[in-house]
Amino acid sequence: MKLLGLDSSGLVASVALLTDGSLTAEYTVHYKKTHSQTLLPMLEEILRMCEAEPSELDAIAVAAGPGSFTGLRIGSATAKGLAQAWEKPIVPVPTTAALAVNLFGAAGLICPMMDARRNQVYNGIYAFEGDKLVTLCEQRALGVEELAEELNTGAAGKWSAYVKHGVLLLGDGAEAYRPLLKERLHISYQWAPPHLSHQRAGAVAVLGEQLFTEGIRQTAAEHAPIYLRMSQAERERIERTGA
Repeated sequence: MKLLGLDSSGLVASVALLTDGSLTAEYTVHYKKTHSQTLLPMLEEILRMCEAEPSELDAIAVAAGPGSFTGLRIGSATAKGLAQAWEKPIVPVPTTAALAVNLFGAAGLICPMMDARRNQVYNGIYAFEGDKLVTLCEQRALGVEELAEELNTGAAGKWSAYVKHGVLLLGDGAEAYRPLLKERLHISYQWAPPHLSHQRAGAVAVLGEQLFTEGIRQTAAEHAPIYLRMSQAERERIERTGA
């Protein structure tokens, strides 16, 4: 099986090729460049270096959201265009779940956070049971203070079995709100190291392969990003018009 992974849901642009469960190649850039400029050249370079043909691919896994509205649109549009041209299915991968896969096998509670601005983050709560990623809380958008209180409360409640091993914080939201989290969290926690803290197409491809084998796939026409909330432009329009 060959599966292409794409992630442009945040500042990171990343492309990966997974071959029979092995990460054949990964190209990741964490820099302020427009993903529309970087994603396709990175993809072309990976296919060229690995001597892989689009016809060999079984599916295209893409970080489907949440995340940056512009980044998600670029990633989804790229996946849709390639899927239609190459006649391949798309596997939509939840962005925060793919982030959690970076910490494969961790014993504690995994708390990925993506900066959603205005003291909010996109977040899901995960844990590993053996080699299986378990979703304890689905993706949502919420305030950082609310999340911190939820983690503090969960330490003695629904997530106690995992929290006793500590909470692992990762993602650009964890970095953006580090001072606030330090102030609000009253449980044992630690920050993921830099090489594991951001989006990676390799993780998208690994989780995408699992979802693909479970029968989760879409056509190019069916695929759409998962935004979770309105864009800033939409919010501002509502504030202006009261609609």
